[in-house]
Amino acid sequence: MAKYEILIKAVIVQGMTYGEAAAHYGVSKTLVHKLHHRWLEEGDAAFEPRSRRPTTTPNRTPDPIRERVIELREELTTHGLDAGADTIAEHLARERITLSRTTIWRILTANDKVTAQPQKRPRSSWRRFTADRPNELWQSDFTHVPLTDGTDTEVIGWIDDNSRKMLHLTAHRRVTGRVVTDTFTTTAAEHGHPAATLTDNGMVYTTRLARGGRGRGDGAGNGFETLLADLGITQKNGKPFKPTTQGKIERFWQTLKKYLDAHPAESLPELQSTLDTFRDYYNTVRPHRGIGRKTPDFAYTLPKATPTKPTDKNVWRVRYDTIDNDGKITLRHTGRLLHLGIGRAHTRTEIICLVHNNNATVIALNTGELLAEFTLNPEKNYQRKNG
Repeated sequence: MAKYEILIKAVIVQGMTYGEAAAHYGVSKTLVHKLHHRWLEEGDAAFEPRSRRPTTTPNRTPDPIRERVIELREELTTHGLDAGADTIAEHLARERITLSRTTIWRILTANDKVTAQPQKRPRSSWRRFTADRPNELWQSDFTHVPLTDGTDTEVIGWIDDNSRKMLHLTAHRRVTGRVVTDTFTTTAAEHGHPAATLTDNGMVYTTRLARGGRGRGDGAGNGFETLLADLGITQKNGKPFKPTTQGKIERFWQTLKKYLDAHPAESLPELQSTLDTFRDYYNTVRPHRGIGRKTPDFAYTLPKATPTKPTDKNVWRVRYDTIDNDGKITLRHTGRLLHLGIGRAHTRTEIICLVHNNNATVIALNTGELLAEFTLNPEKNYQRKNG
């Protein structure tokens, strides 16, 4: 029998006074008095305990704002964007609504908009490795993105390790070594050169694990490696089969592909337009947890690091190449692509190009025949041979 029913029946059945019932059951006389009068007004309904919830909650978030939180959650999710409490709080702030992330999570949880993930590691167990200043380290990688007809394309990105700003994001049929050097040069022209780069060991980034590549044989490296060496930029590469070393760009792909799933593209230009829209949102609107809930654009405004120019101004390089169908080879020198005209008579001939400062000598690989000598002029794209 419920406590309230016992106290009421002690008065109406046993004939106890309020004081006697209170003393017998160890409660206050006021409670017995209140319960008896409630029974006189409501009958047996007085046996049930009453809710202690206050009749008014002046601090409760107004219903229109609660509805706006749910609306934003669904809107962001539909568009393939992050829809966590921090992102929602940022969007509300732009609407001049201030709400804490805790309150937002409570609203989402109360409306069954949050799926518990107890298997996740606590963030306190993470070990973060971050550059101290913007442009101290750039990470780069490329990923596959299919068009709606199944055509495969590749998207390359350059991200600043410190601020998480996505500095460059473009789509290509295939990412080649030339695409890597061109996108790097374009990005550096806009944002300044980084002190170092970090990539995986793909051949478009490094030949250090390839036969005759950097670290083996002649050690000449590919165009990107040569460009970095000329500029005094430190090149870093992750361990093979350890993508977590480039964790920031790898994590970005996860966020991007979630967005692209909600915005499929039919063509390469349409995909590029989608990438531009997302890059702007990622840099200027979305708060980033890894940089204290700031936007990458804001974090990138700090003083930036710069590369250290090589102390030895002498250039010594050996390059192995094949003369193309137009009778020329392409050489990156002083940060620019130079086209050395050797002659159509030597088309498809395998050569060795010996570079010392602004002098280049081209020799046939198999016969040792001197094919051409050049005095390189960095101001011109096409280089005519001497003599």
